[in-house]
Amino acid sequence: MEFGLFDHLDRNQNSDTRLYEDRLAIIQAAEAAGFRSYHMAEHHMTPLGLGPSPSVFLAAVAQRTTTIRLGPLVYLLPLYHPLRLVEEICMLDQMSGGRLELGVGAGVSPYEVGYFGIDQDNKQSRYHETLDIVIKGLTAERLNHTGETYRFENVPMILKPAQSPMPPLWAGVGSEPGMIFAARHGMNAVGLGPTARIKSQIAFYRDAWQDQAGDPMRAFASTKTPFMGALRQVYVAETDEQAWAEAEPAYKSWITALNWLWVEHGTQASSNLAADLKTGVGNGAVFVGSPDTVRAAIAEEVAETGMNYLILQFAYGTFTRDQVLRSIGLFADEIMPAFA
Repeated sequence: MEFGLFDHLDRNQNSDTRLYEDRLAIIQAAEAAGFRSYHMAEHHMTPLGLGPSPSVFLAAVAQRTTTIRLGPLVYLLPLYHPLRLVEEICMLDQMSGGRLELGVGAGVSPYEVGYFGIDQDNKQSRYHETLDIVIKGLTAERLNHTGETYRFENVPMILKPAQSPMPPLWAGVGSEPGMIFAARHGMNAVGLGPTARIKSQIAFYRDAWQDQAGDPMRAFASTKTPFMGALRQVYVAETDEQAWAEAEPAYKSWITALNWLWVEHGTQASSNLAADLKTGVGNGAVFVGSPDTVRAAIAEEVAETGMNYLILQFAYGTFTRDQVLRSIGLFADEIMPAFA
């Protein structure tokens, strides 16, 4: 069982400059505490995400850390020119000493990709084609490709990633076709939502992983046994009462940021995330409480789902830097050892 850190870099009460600096300090603390990886989201034109260029922020993280692995979860591939992205991936992997975890996806918000002129009807095919090009570009000496959107002929791939043949692939999974696609490409998989949903996803993904074992794309998989897990918001304090009192306003602020762009367009977000803290804790999507409470909740979810990886979002909403650092400290000292 391993633990990672997740981050939206959602706007809070501090200046954006302070937010970035606080996050870098939090990631350094997570590294010292023994977290395996730091994963960050990519969002655009919304207070949910002030990290619209993961490569820029991760380059800073790479210089502040030495062991924690890092990567986007996910790069929104339809928004990138594949040649440019291949070069950025290679730079980040080299600058971090081979610590890049390469999360890829198509994006869930039609408004965000729409701002860039990407149509929902061809978003998925563009994602698939871009991923195909990225894998070729990372693993071949010369890039050749003819597709619906792009054509490349004999392009020299001068930059190479530090990891061979390429950094590990990750996907945020939901639908069954998406999980089959991820399994075919040898991706590590992370889901969202209630415990029951995660249990179903992991069972399906485990079967899909075996079913797709013979696919040629598996040649680029980083492991024979993928990480299969979930993303959870978490907050740990000395007592349950303190944890709830401090977490409720933070969660409310974060869910408001999550829904902001949808409200802006007069619609409602289609999300597997709980609308309030009580619902999230009740269905297993959020962990809040004392170390004993959170430890028990995680143990129950691990036993129920069979997950082998848990990505935890400690910094969100109105939480201060000190609150997040205290929460990470309590988690590392009193919860993580139980799952070693």
